[in-house]
Amino acid sequence: MRIRIASKTNLSRSQEIFLRILGILLAFFAGGIFLLLLGLNPIEVYPAIFAGAFRSTLSIQATVKILIPMIMTSLGLTFAFKMKFWNIGGEGQIVMGAIFATYFALFCSNWNHYLLIAVMLIAGMVGGALWGLIPAFFKLKYGTNETLLTLMLNYIAVNIVCYLKEGPWRDAKAQGFSKIPRFDNNAVLDKVFGVHCGWIFAIIILIFTFIYLNYTKKGYEISVVGYSAKTAEYAGMQVKKIILRTMLISGAICGLVGMVQTTGSDITLTDEVAGGVGFSGVIIAWLSKLNPFVIVIVSGFFAVLEKGSSVVQSQYGLSTDCADVLQGIFLFFIMGCEFFTRYQIILDKRGGKKNA
Repeated sequence: MRIRIASKTNLSRSQEIFLRILGILLAFFAGGIFLLLLGLNPIEVYPAIFAGAFRSTLSIQATVKILIPMIMTSLGLTFAFKMKFWNIGGEGQIVMGAIFATYFALFCSNWNHYLLIAVMLIAGMVGGALWGLIPAFFKLKYGTNETLLTLMLNYIAVNIVCYLKEGPWRDAKAQGFSKIPRFDNNAVLDKVFGVHCGWIFAIIILIFTFIYLNYTKKGYEISVVGYSAKTAEYAGMQVKKIILRTMLISGAICGLVGMVQTTGSDITLTDEVAGGVGFSGVIIAWLSKLNPFVIVIVSGFFAVLEKGSSVVQSQYGLSTDCADVLQGIFLFFIMGCEFFTRYQIILDKRGGKKNA
């Protein structure tokens, strides 16, 4: 018997919805078993997770703060994925955007507040764009694998932060450990409705992404390159230029996330500034099938799960590792059922074929 995987071409909309609902139900079921093994009642814990994300004004604001970088990063990666450029370097681009923005926060803090924020915003986008341009350049020039290169650039970016906090940007007032100084209030994002104005940036990027990818010539070119680079060349499109331009946009949006995180949430630069959002963005973008508005919904689910899990940790004495395992179980089953919306497993036997 041979087992092979083939693409599904005749899956109806109702079947697709059914598989996704099945994935969520299986995730809750498997997570419930895990909670029972820990001696907890899933019927009590699950409502606590979702209630924990919305139980108070502060909880809602905290959930929104988690949601902002998820949406922005997923939208940024959507540009690259749309043309089948596998940008796994969201983490590194976020970090580089944070580094570029931090320079002005530390050494230009006496500037006019709005001028400083504007310059930091641009700097963050430039940092992320340049970091996104590197793998695009090497792929076009030398045919390198963008998945590996963007992944390796993540670690390089994080280690640059480690060098800065140990060396030139080390806080002289810090005692016992190395860290970068906390930003002056002049370099902190203003709050709107109790949350830093990064959520306004997220809305602007959402609208920009939707219009750019669906209603502009450049967005159409991205789709064509993603479908077939040779077809794009035959149609007279400048494929190299399209790839470079798109990766600049993708990296710039991720770099803006770094600026928002440092000036809106952390108020300093740390090597944890990305916080895994770059990798979460990959999952969110693909679960959403690169649809900007679906990205908001999926990101909302992830944000609620992350915030709610932190509440359960304190309420039920659940360790951080156990909360992470619970989140991993949800991701495993949701991603697993997503696999079956695109592919089918075919069992080849001597007497014929059987599709699973």
